[in-house]
Amino acid sequence: MDSLKTLLYFSIFNYPLKKDEIYTFSSLENKMALELELSHLIENKVIYKIGDYYLCLEKESLVRRRTHGNKMAKEIFPKAKRMSKFIAKFPFVEGVGISGALSKGYHDENSDIDFFIITTPQRLWIARTLLILYKKIFLLNSRKHFCVNYFIASNTLEIDEKNKFTATELITLIPMYGEKVFQTFYYKNHWTQEYYPNYSKNGSQINNVKKPLLSKFVEAILKTSFGAFIDRVFLKLTYRKWKRKFRFIDKEDFDIAMKSTKNVSKHHPRNFQKKVIDTLNEKYSKIESIHNIILEPEHA
Repeated sequence: MDSLKTLLYFSIFNYPLKKDEIYTFSSLENKMALELELSHLIENKVIYKIGDYYLCLEKESLVRRRTHGNKMAKEIFPKAKRMSKFIAKFPFVEGVGISGALSKGYHDENSDIDFFIITTPQRLWIARTLLILYKKIFLLNSRKHFCVNYFIASNTLEIDEKNKFTATELITLIPMYGEKVFQTFYYKNHWTQEYYPNYSKNGSQINNVKKPLLSKFVEAILKTSFGAFIDRVFLKLTYRKWKRKFRFIDKEDFDIAMKSTKNVSKHHPRNFQKKVIDTLNEKYSKIESIHNIILEPEHA
């Protein structure tokens, strides 16, 4: 029942799917198998169909919500594209991608624009600090259109946490700048095909950006041993701040949600990854109790 697992996953985000999308986000061998599964699930009122959309609740409002969110995503995307280019010009930034809801074609009044950033090794925390300072000073700390909460260095491109949530985020990520580094990124994370063998990237062009003179000047100064020292200082200061600020998060969750190493920086205090997987497994259990359909639990 792989189609059901797909629909349950996206139901967490109140996001109905079309038939082709269900197939894309499943591991079903062919579309005939999908047709059989969907027909069986609809017949037994496990799922419902409204227009072209399949969903776990018979609520037309969810379809309206999705279509409105798709429209808003198209309207906001040019702004996200311009901001991606701006971020790519910062010192030690090698790659910029759009992540989160917008990367899946959805945006609403409460949405942020999330960016995934790849940096030069051993200069991640300098790049991050400069971007955060820009946000605090020039954007008055607004994250509405400038949410930079995930950084990795270009020598550590394979994502450690391998699960349905991270696989979904990786395959839907829209790379905007840094063609070469993103080619390596996808090669290093080929494991996502185990979760989504039917998903293929659309082949959209990944641009390269010319760094302005100021960025080149900063990079030249901080490529030295002094720059390595500054990077370590920023890491230590940020880590200590987060430990104090988020002391209510237990160590295991903190190490995942607020991962802070020389090559990775995550700022996800709500630990959304764990919440999504836990919620999904709860949905699996509910389906088993109501419909006697056993779905193998996901791991976080």
